[in-house]
Amino acid sequence: MSSTPQIIQLPNTLSSTPLREVLDGLSKPTGQRTLPTILLYDECGLRLYDDITTKAPEYYLFAAEEQILCDDAPEIIRLMHGGGPVRNGEILLELGAGALRKTSHLLRAAAEISPRELTPAVTYLALDLEKRELDRTLSLMSSSDLGPQLEGRVRIGGLCGTYDDGIAYVRHGGLSDMQQASPLLRASIPSENDKKGNAVEISQILEPMGSSGFKDTNPPILSPLSPTRSDSAGTSPSDEHPSSPSTLTDDQSTYSTDYEETPPIHFLFLGSSIGNFTRPGASDFLRSLPLRPWISTSESSETPFGDTLLLGLDHDNRPELIERAYNDPAGHTRKFIMNGLAGVRRAFEEAGMSKEVISAFEEDQWDYQEAYNTVEKRHEGRYLSLSRKSITLEGQTVVIEAGEAVHIEYSYKYSEAAAQSLFNDSNLKPLHRWTSANGLYSLWLLHRPSFSFPITLNIPTVEQKAEIQMEPFSIRSKPQFSTIPTLEEWEEMWKLWDTVTLGMIPPGMMMQKPIDLRHKCLFYLGHIPTFLDIHLSRLLQEPNTEPDHFKYIFERGIDPHVDDPTQCHPHSEVPEADDEWPSLESILSFRDRVRIRLKSVYGKLDSGELSTKGIFEKKAMRVLWMTYEHEAFHVETLLYMLLQKAGDSDGTRPPPGVPIPDWLALSRRWSRRLQEEKQLDSRVVLGPADVWLGHDDSEERDMDATLPEGVQHEFGWDNEHPKRKVHVGKFTVERRPVTNGEYYNFWTGQNLKTMPASWVKRDANVMVCTLFGPVSLSVAADWPLMASYEELDSFARAKGGRIPTEAELRLFMDDQNSRGIVNGYNNAGWGYQRWWPEPSSLGTPERNEAPHNGGVWEWTSTVMDHHEGYKSSVLYPGYSSDFFDGIHHVVLGGSFATIPRLAQRRSLRNFYQRNYPYAWIGARIAYDK
Repeated sequence: MSSTPQIIQLPNTLSSTPLREVLDGLSKPTGQRTLPTILLYDECGLRLYDDITTKAPEYYLFAAEEQILCDDAPEIIRLMHGGGPVRNGEILLELGAGALRKTSHLLRAAAEISPRELTPAVTYLALDLEKRELDRTLSLMSSSDLGPQLEGRVRIGGLCGTYDDGIAYVRHGGLSDMQQASPLLRASIPSENDKKGNAVEISQILEPMGSSGFKDTNPPILSPLSPTRSDSAGTSPSDEHPSSPSTLTDDQSTYSTDYEETPPIHFLFLGSSIGNFTRPGASDFLRSLPLRPWISTSESSETPFGDTLLLGLDHDNRPELIERAYNDPAGHTRKFIMNGLAGVRRAFEEAGMSKEVISAFEEDQWDYQEAYNTVEKRHEGRYLSLSRKSITLEGQTVVIEAGEAVHIEYSYKYSEAAAQSLFNDSNLKPLHRWTSANGLYSLWLLHRPSFSFPITLNIPTVEQKAEIQMEPFSIRSKPQFSTIPTLEEWEEMWKLWDTVTLGMIPPGMMMQKPIDLRHKCLFYLGHIPTFLDIHLSRLLQEPNTEPDHFKYIFERGIDPHVDDPTQCHPHSEVPEADDEWPSLESILSFRDRVRIRLKSVYGKLDSGELSTKGIFEKKAMRVLWMTYEHEAFHVETLLYMLLQKAGDSDGTRPPPGVPIPDWLALSRRWSRRLQEEKQLDSRVVLGPADVWLGHDDSEERDMDATLPEGVQHEFGWDNEHPKRKVHVGKFTVERRPVTNGEYYNFWTGQNLKTMPASWVKRDANVMVCTLFGPVSLSVAADWPLMASYEELDSFARAKGGRIPTEAELRLFMDDQNSRGIVNGYNNAGWGYQRWWPEPSSLGTPERNEAPHNGGVWEWTSTVMDHHEGYKSSVLYPGYSSDFFDGIHHVVLGGSFATIPRLAQRRSLRNFYQRNYPYAWIGARIAYDK
């Protein structure tokens, strides 16, 4: 017979009991009473839940998830590993494993890529509450037809406990200890008797197919979420912010961040079980997962690897579809919910309560009430009291009126906006997404990034939605960024800057110019801290940080005329010979001292020390804002420079710790989306209209002593002030920007000699540059073309159109934003959500998802120049005015390498020379008809 997999009983981290939660929930005020969801999942409840998944075709969640896993498990496993090999000792840890039917697809795929060894490279651990169920399902799996496929490749075992127990076990280093001290038993090949006909088919272990496909046999484990369970679905209808479900702080954790000590862990959280948490509770729980950022060794060609989370999310589907899923006509869901009352009676009986109290919770005293809350986007399950009940609980009289509802279960649904909000709040970033064939459900593969720049979501209220419907071009409320960057934002920026400068630039490239029109790479490592230090010194009226002479080398970069590089604005004079430059070590030491100085300014600002020295608070805030955005702009500049050397053997390295994109998987996803969008209008007619540009941000008012208490001010560059109105006439505009494929056909048809700088030829084939090396045109054909204004303008004119003006493009962007929520998934990829462009999207109107342009800035035909009310900056006088030369054009939006603080400021204006080919800028075509 097959060996029995080992199951480890985890220490209990909960500080509450079901009885305590029942008493606390019933003692709440009328209208807020709750019962813990754990009551639903006793032995009888699990059988009744199985009936839902096998006999209620209306419950679509499992069938949708099963279809994804059946079709895409090999791809999911491949992307978990970044396309690289399985690493010895890897863990697949499933939270709330249940009957394992869906998981079998993943295990089979994992076995296929795992090398056969005496000690399997991969260990699968099922975490669940019921040890008997773990015993049964794991033992059956090892003796099933799947067992021989796992033998020598994947070993299986179990962890018995709650989510919190499992997280605490991992954080305490339990996985490493377990593997070193007592290896789990491998799935063994069935005995000869089993081979003669007693081997169990994997389909027999779990549920048989229903008439409409497989249904979920592993109910979400709802109750064991936090020590107080305050964030579970069985708590309160209110969304009060719960405490973190993790019982350990980072300081208390003994979990190794070293992948040599603890190999990668891949968490599986399927079945949309996260929907049973309140939204704050969901983000707290996901944030508590001990996921480490991916790593890669810059000195080797090793594929980046790291921890992942595979998360199932039910969509914000039609209310009637959701309500049928949770209230099937045959009454299976009702039986399941009503069985929870038996748990109340059992808890009261064990506590020795009176018969009167116990009988108040007989099934004939209650009914099942369910509804989909369209505002909160959640299904709500409740018990409806059929009669007035007066009971005594812990000496207090509790009256439950006839018709009063007691909450038992939530199931939150996730639009793309809500999903990205969840990921932002959880410090997670998508690696890939798989959507079911019926479009009702998604699996997301996520990882924890090394740095993060979250999108600020403008999710409108009911009142705002009504306003948007009345006025299609109304401007949303501004994203709520703090007036100045926080120290945490600076820390994230420094992580990004160091990733790019020290992780992507090989030592041999430091003294090279990837672009002739810019300085050597080393210049930018000195420029950023020098610019910051100069402005801090001016603000504080203090000497510059040593070495003082850095200010003469690194103060200002160059932007010479493309056609005549001898013409250039004022700039620093840099050394000519390589050996005359400061060493990298001296620059990094200087950088660190300046960063410490920057932190001290925040302390002086908070304490009021600056004010006592006569330094105006608002002026200090502007300096902090300006230097932060200056650094953010320069990261993007450096990256598009480095793009020119990406893929060369001695050139730019891929961003370290960033999973390498699987272009084949991405292409398939893009193709499906583009196919779905074919029925949508590709053009829109706009105007005539008055368009507001800019915002009011007078630098002269920085001499006001302080900002009023609680007032949020939006700083901007001098070319954004003041707010002004511009009239535009009627025009038509393409909803998608010009693509690589469209321009390639034009380029070959016109027999043009010069390629866009974002293209490169390899073996006579045109390829598109990425930071991971060139990709085939077939992959990037639908990406927005990144090219100069002149190249895109010539294409637009050949198509009978033109590049829109600044006011026209601003009006178009406002219109597109009014079509849905601009969010972290459905936008241009701002903030390094991805490190490459992708095909633009026309949005999903029925889901209120806004379109996006694929991840590029956009050219306008408006020449950068003075406008009414313009005043040059006092802090940075030449920022704009040095480029009022007739050849720089206004650019709007932001690329995937633009941080949200910049890209989400509506007034932001960037500018580039019309024939500058390197920046990540695209364009769309407008027509005068």
